[in-house]
Amino acid sequence: MPSSLTGKRVLVTGATGSFGKLFIDRLLNQTQVSSVVAFSRDELKQFEMQAEFLSPKLEFVLGDVRDFSRILQVTKDVDVVIHAAAMKQIPASESNPMEAIKTNVLGAENIVNAAIANQVEKVVALSTDKAANPANLYGATKLCSDKLMIAGNYLSNKSTTSFAVVRYGNVLGSRGSVIPFFQKCAASGKIPITDFRMTRFWLTLNQGVSLVLTAIESMRGGEIFVPKIPSFKVTDVARIVAPGIPTYEIGIRPGEKLHEVMITEDDSHYTRDYGDYYVILSPQLINSAEYEESSNRVKEGFTYRSDTNELWFDDESFIKLLRDNKILLEE
Repeated sequence: MPSSLTGKRVLVTGATGSFGKLFIDRLLNQTQVSSVVAFSRDELKQFEMQAEFLSPKLEFVLGDVRDFSRILQVTKDVDVVIHAAAMKQIPASESNPMEAIKTNVLGAENIVNAAIANQVEKVVALSTDKAANPANLYGATKLCSDKLMIAGNYLSNKSTTSFAVVRYGNVLGSRGSVIPFFQKCAASGKIPITDFRMTRFWLTLNQGVSLVLTAIESMRGGEIFVPKIPSFKVTDVARIVAPGIPTYEIGIRPGEKLHEVMITEDDSHYTRDYGDYYVILSPQLINSAEYEESSNRVKEGFTYRSDTNELWFDDESFIKLLRDNKILLEE
């Protein structure tokens, strides 16, 4: 566990989401943080979460990342911010574009400005594969958020506040995961697949939390951390979670990609390989001696895509992952 969190006060935005709850659980049980602030705008979810978490170190605060004055208040005396709050549903973002912009872009700007004003030590923001070469408004807003976070390092001159981003793909077991949807559709006797060729990266919530903890420990400011995780065809996911149930193709929806991309060819010029994960550096960091000593540059023209990924699940490894995380029950 990150020693850099010992004695620190940590604020988590979007704290009542799937990631936020597990991240806070890890903080309270596996680190020596002094306190944790759970920040979100849903009072019912906070009420329900309070019944699960009885730690005296945990505080619940209502508010919205769109509200700068509130963000300025809650970041006072905070050492580390984990920014997980976002509007994430692609169709909702497409039909309500300004709402997505207010939350994902202006909300990120508020976090950056408040963190600098209150001299927060570190900020780590959660991103998504959809921010790389975005094909929909959600991805575009998250790309803007990533850019704002990285630019925060120049605004603060990294004298007091450092900013980094963690980017990853589909999270097994999170709200909105395709697996519960497939299991629900199985009851009707058929499962819709947008395109039979579709591939995705897959990781667990625990892996996502671990990468964020790694980022907190190793960040210098200006990095986008990207995990090395296996790919798997969506049709194979359906076959495993709903065996024997036929699938049918309905066509790719607006803004949906056939394959996921987490590092584009343009990003490859600034990307370094750390063994278990990649780091996309801001251009000002790419020639830094400390990065030269601790990692390797990727090859020119490198891309990190779910269809050309070197790591793939087979049936056995995917089933084991699902069972280990209690997403699929033992037979």
